Amino acid sequence: MQMVYNSDHYVVVEFDFAVGEGADERRGGGYEIVDKFARKEIFLEGAAAESFQRGVQALAEREGPPEAFDAFIEGYTQLAQQPVVLH
Repeated sequence: MQMVYNSDHYVVVEFDFAVGEGADERRGGGYEIVDKFARKEIFLEGAAAESFQRGVQALAEREGPPEAFDAFIEGYTQLAQQPVVLH
């Protein structure tokens, strides 16, 4: 688990994990995106996580302003249904 982005509005954490052992081991992972103001989160995995990663990399290569990252992330958080719960 590694925090990859933290702004006033969003937190993005990358998860990387292995499934299985030895020759059967597969790598997996995803991204958890938390909308701090809406208090909701979404977990992206598979094709959605790969698409998110490509989009973030493209923004980083263009060296856009932080607002561009927030605008990109907002497109994913509109799908968030899971409320953030503290325990």
